[in-house]
Amino acid sequence: MKLYPFSALLARMKYITRWSLMHSTRPESLSEHTCDTALMAHILCLIARRYTGTPCRPKTVAVAALYHDAPEIITGDMPTPVKYSSPGLRDAYKALETESVDAMTRLLPPELAEEVSPFITGSLLTAEEKRLLKAADRLSALVKCMEEQRSGNHEFDAALRQQRKALEEMHCPEADWFMAHCLPCFTQNLDELTRSE
Repeated sequence: MKLYPFSALLARMKYITRWSLMHSTRPESLSEHTCDTALMAHILCLIARRYTGTPCRPKTVAVAALYHDAPEIITGDMPTPVKYSSPGLRDAYKALETESVDAMTRLLPPELAEEVSPFITGSLLTAEEKRLLKAADRLSALVKCMEEQRSGNHEFDAALRQQRKALEEMHCPEADWFMAHCLPCFTQNLDELTRSE
């Protein structure tokens, strides 16, 4: 009987720590970030459909978000400032990510790999859907920075400003709506979050 270790490899996302070059009051795993990003991507898509009229497929984007950082299981989490510090390094990392996707999908039967690969690469997403997924990815990072800052960790102050600025520069109305109506709630405690109006 042939074994296919793809899913077992994905389960190792919980062992990959993000923000590895920064002191964190609470470590964040790739698995945690992936879940947060998928949840936010789904909400952003619902905001798009209900409020901004941006065409998108919420379920498809949410599943793509679950896979969006899967290549990091093989490559590890490359800090953003390092990854984009030079065109050569950025291109080399992109090539490594492509090889990582190929290596991972070879761990599935070919007919399943054919269906999963477009989710990992994001190639099945439209330009609008890719933008929404990227905004969700940045929102997840922004929330992490806010949590660290709220815990008194100023190591994340610059990262918080960078993430907020990057989100604003995306001119993504769905992310703007989320930041206005949802983001402030991330500073509330459990009693505040669950009190009835």
